Amino acid sequence: MELRDALSQIAEIRARVAASERFRGYRAVPVALSGGFAIPAALLQPHLLPDPAANLLGYLALWLTTAFLGAAVSASGVWLRHRHGDDPLAKQRTWLAVSQFVPCLAAGGLVTLVIARHAPTHAALLPGLWQVFFSLGVFASARLLPKPVVGVGVFYLAAGTVNLTFAGGPAAFSPWAMGLPFAVGQFATAGILYWHLERDRHDPAD
Repeated sequence: MELRDALSQIAEIRARVAASERFRGYRAVPVALSGGFAIPAALLQPHLLPDPAANLLGYLALWLTTAFLGAAVSASGVWLRHRHGDDPLAKQRTWLAVSQFVPCLAAGGLVTLVIARHAPTHAALLPGLWQVFFSLGVFASARLLPKPVVGVGVFYLAAGTVNLTFAGGPAAFSPWAMGLPFAVGQFATAGILYWHLERDRHDPAD
Protein backbone atom coordinates (compact mmCIF):
# COMPACT_ATOMS: atom_id res chain seq x y z
CA MET A 1 0.00 0.00 0.00
CA GLU A 2 2.82 2.42 0.87
CA LEU A 3 4.51 1.85 -2.49
CA ARG A 4 1.21 2.33 -4.33
CA ASP A 5 0.50 5.52 -2.38
CA ALA A 6 3.99 6.81 -3.09
CA LEU A 7 3.64 6.15 -6.82
CA SER A 8 0.24 7.83 -6.80
CA GLN A 9 1.68 10.89 -5.07
CA ILE A 10 4.58 11.05 -7.52
CA ALA A 11 2.15 10.90 -10.45
CA GLU A 12 0.05 13.67 -8.91
CA ILE A 13 3.12 15.84 -8.34
CA ARG A 14 4.24 15.34 -11.92
CA ALA A 15 0.79 16.27 -13.18
CA ARG A 16 0.80 19.46 -11.11
CA VAL A 17 4.28 20.38 -12.29
CA ALA A 18 3.26 19.79 -15.91
CA ALA A 19 0.17 21.94 -15.44
CA SER A 20 2.15 24.77 -13.85
CA GLU A 21 4.73 25.10 -16.64
CA ARG A 22 4.31 26.67 -20.03
CA PHE A 23 3.58 24.43 -22.96
CA ARG A 24 6.11 24.98 -25.74
CA GLY A 25 4.67 22.55 -28.26
CA TYR A 26 2.82 25.19 -30.27
CA ARG A 27 5.06 27.05 -32.69
CA ALA A 28 4.58 30.46 -34.27
CA VAL A 29 5.01 29.45 -37.91
CA PRO A 30 2.49 26.55 -37.97
CA VAL A 31 -0.05 28.65 -36.04
CA ALA A 32 0.41 31.55 -38.47
CA LEU A 33 -0.02 29.18 -41.40
CA SER A 34 -3.25 27.87 -39.88
CA GLY A 35 -4.58 31.43 -39.87
CA GLY A 36 -3.24 32.06 -43.36
CA PHE A 37 -5.49 29.35 -44.79
CA ALA A 38 -8.54 31.44 -43.84
CA ILE A 39 -7.62 34.25 -46.24
CA PRO A 40 -7.63 32.27 -49.54
CA ALA A 41 -10.75 30.44 -48.35
CA ALA A 42 -12.51 33.78 -47.85
CA LEU A 43 -11.34 34.99 -51.26
CA LEU A 44 -12.51 31.79 -52.95
CA GLN A 45 -15.93 31.60 -51.30
CA PRO A 46 -17.71 34.18 -53.54
CA HIS A 47 -16.48 32.35 -56.64
CA LEU A 48 -17.18 28.83 -55.43
CA LEU A 49 -20.36 29.61 -53.49
CA PRO A 50 -22.27 32.60 -54.87
CA ASP A 51 -25.22 31.66 -52.65
CA PRO A 52 -23.95 29.82 -49.55
CA ALA A 53 -27.42 29.66 -48.00
CA ALA A 54 -28.59 27.54 -50.93
CA ASN A 55 -25.49 25.35 -50.84
CA LEU A 56 -24.90 24.67 -47.17
CA LEU A 57 -22.94 21.47 -47.81
CA GLY A 58 -20.55 23.36 -50.06
CA TYR A 59 -20.13 26.07 -47.43
CA LEU A 60 -19.42 23.52 -44.74
CA ALA A 61 -17.02 21.64 -47.00
CA LEU A 62 -15.03 24.82 -47.71
CA TRP A 63 -14.65 25.97 -44.12
CA LEU A 64 -14.35 22.58 -42.46
CA THR A 65 -11.60 21.67 -44.95
CA THR A 66 -9.87 24.97 -44.16
CA ALA A 67 -10.17 24.27 -40.44
CA PHE A 68 -8.86 20.72 -40.89
CA LEU A 69 -5.82 21.92 -42.84
CA GLY A 70 -5.07 24.54 -40.21
CA ALA A 71 -5.45 22.08 -37.37
CA ALA A 72 -3.29 19.51 -39.18
CA VAL A 73 -0.47 22.01 -39.67
CA SER A 74 -0.56 23.09 -36.02
CA ALA A 75 -0.91 19.54 -34.71
CA SER A 76 1.90 18.15 -36.87
CA GLY A 77 4.48 20.29 -35.09
CA VAL A 78 3.11 19.30 -31.69
CA TRP A 79 3.07 15.62 -32.62
CA LEU A 80 6.64 15.64 -33.94
CA ARG A 81 7.92 17.28 -30.79
CA HIS A 82 5.95 14.84 -28.66
CA ARG A 83 7.22 11.82 -30.56
CA HIS A 84 10.88 12.78 -30.54
CA GLY A 85 10.99 14.33 -27.09
CA ASP A 86 12.57 12.46 -24.19
CA ASP A 87 11.23 14.54 -21.32
CA PRO A 88 8.27 12.74 -19.65
CA LEU A 89 6.96 16.02 -18.26
CA ALA A 90 7.03 17.59 -21.73
CA LYS A 91 4.96 14.70 -23.04
CA GLN A 92 2.55 15.08 -20.15
CA ARG A 93 2.18 18.79 -20.92
CA THR A 94 1.44 17.88 -24.54
CA TRP A 95 -1.43 15.58 -23.59
CA LEU A 96 -2.69 18.15 -21.11
CA ALA A 97 -2.74 20.87 -23.77
CA VAL A 98 -4.50 18.60 -26.27
CA SER A 99 -7.07 17.46 -23.72
CA GLN A 100 -7.91 21.06 -22.87
CA PHE A 101 -8.66 22.00 -26.48
CA VAL A 102 -10.45 18.87 -27.69
CA PRO A 103 -13.77 19.45 -25.84
CA CYS A 104 -14.42 22.76 -27.64
CA LEU A 105 -13.72 21.12 -31.00
CA ALA A 106 -16.03 18.22 -30.18
CA ALA A 107 -18.79 20.59 -29.07
CA GLY A 108 -18.39 22.67 -32.22
CA GLY A 109 -18.55 19.55 -34.37
CA LEU A 110 -21.71 18.28 -32.69
CA VAL A 111 -23.46 21.66 -32.95
CA THR A 112 -22.49 21.88 -36.63
CA LEU A 113 -23.90 18.42 -37.29
CA VAL A 114 -27.17 19.18 -35.50
CA ILE A 115 -27.69 22.49 -37.30
CA ALA A 116 -26.78 21.06 -40.70
CA ARG A 117 -29.14 18.10 -40.35
CA HIS A 118 -32.01 19.46 -38.30
CA ALA A 119 -31.93 23.27 -38.46
CA PRO A 120 -30.31 24.37 -41.75
CA THR A 121 -32.29 27.60 -41.73
CA HIS A 122 -30.15 28.67 -38.76
CA ALA A 123 -26.85 27.83 -40.43
CA ALA A 124 -25.88 31.51 -40.63
CA LEU A 125 -25.21 31.25 -36.88
CA LEU A 126 -22.35 28.80 -37.45
CA PRO A 127 -19.47 31.28 -37.98
CA GLY A 128 -20.30 33.01 -34.71
CA LEU A 129 -20.78 29.74 -32.87
CA TRP A 130 -17.49 28.35 -34.18
CA GLN A 131 -15.64 31.42 -32.93
CA VAL A 132 -17.31 31.26 -29.52
CA PHE A 133 -16.39 27.58 -29.16
CA PHE A 134 -12.84 28.31 -30.31
CA SER A 135 -12.55 31.06 -27.72
CA LEU A 136 -13.46 28.52 -25.03
CA GLY A 137 -10.62 26.31 -26.21
CA VAL A 138 -8.22 29.24 -26.07
CA PHE A 139 -9.35 30.13 -22.54
CA ALA A 140 -8.98 26.49 -21.44
CA SER A 141 -5.43 26.35 -22.81
CA ALA A 142 -4.38 29.79 -21.58
CA ARG A 143 -2.90 28.60 -18.27
CA LEU A 144 -0.25 26.62 -20.20
CA LEU A 145 0.54 29.49 -22.59
CA PRO A 146 1.79 33.08 -22.26
CA LYS A 147 -0.72 35.32 -20.49
CA PRO A 148 -1.47 37.54 -23.54
CA VAL A 149 -3.14 34.53 -25.16
CA VAL A 150 -6.15 35.38 -22.98
CA GLY A 151 -6.56 38.47 -25.15
CA VAL A 152 -6.85 36.24 -28.21
CA GLY A 153 -9.61 34.32 -26.48
CA VAL A 154 -11.42 37.59 -25.76
CA PHE A 155 -11.03 38.57 -29.42
CA TYR A 156 -12.54 35.30 -30.66
CA LEU A 157 -15.40 35.63 -28.19
CA ALA A 158 -16.08 39.23 -29.30
CA ALA A 159 -15.89 38.28 -32.99
CA GLY A 160 -18.26 35.39 -32.45
CA THR A 161 -20.70 37.62 -30.59
CA VAL A 162 -20.64 40.19 -33.41
CA ASN A 163 -21.22 37.49 -36.02
CA LEU A 164 -24.13 36.06 -34.03
CA THR A 165 -25.62 39.56 -33.76
CA PHE A 166 -25.58 40.11 -37.52
CA ALA A 167 -26.26 36.51 -38.60
CA GLY A 168 -29.80 37.37 -39.66
CA GLY A 169 -28.87 40.36 -41.83
CA PRO A 170 -27.14 40.95 -45.15
CA ALA A 171 -23.78 39.98 -43.60
CA ALA A 172 -24.95 36.37 -43.13
CA PHE A 173 -22.48 33.90 -44.65
CA SER A 174 -20.04 36.71 -45.44
CA PRO A 175 -16.69 35.10 -46.28
CA TRP A 176 -14.93 37.58 -44.02
CA ALA A 177 -17.10 36.60 -41.07
CA MET A 178 -14.88 33.53 -41.04
CA GLY A 179 -11.74 34.66 -42.82
CA LEU A 180 -10.97 37.82 -40.88
CA PRO A 181 -11.43 36.60 -37.27
CA PHE A 182 -9.45 33.41 -37.75
CA ALA A 183 -6.66 35.10 -39.70
CA VAL A 184 -6.29 37.89 -37.14
CA GLY A 185 -6.64 35.55 -34.17
CA GLN A 186 -4.10 33.02 -35.37
CA PHE A 187 -1.62 35.66 -36.52
CA ALA A 188 -1.90 37.30 -33.09
CA THR A 189 -1.37 33.95 -31.38
CA ALA A 190 1.68 33.28 -33.55
CA GLY A 191 3.13 36.66 -32.62
CA ILE A 192 2.59 35.98 -28.91
CA LEU A 193 4.21 32.54 -29.16
CA TYR A 194 7.20 33.94 -30.99
CA TRP A 195 7.68 36.89 -28.65
CA HIS A 196 7.26 35.01 -25.39
CA LEU A 197 8.53 31.50 -26.18
CA GLU A 198 10.74 31.49 -29.26
CA ARG A 199 12.50 34.84 -29.42
CA ASP A 200 16.19 34.48 -28.54
CA ARG A 201 15.62 30.78 -27.94
CA HIS A 202 17.78 28.53 -30.12
CA ASP A 203 17.09 25.18 -28.48
CA PRO A 204 13.90 23.72 -30.03
CA ALA A 205 13.51 21.17 -27.27
CA ASP A 206 11.21 21.67 -24.31
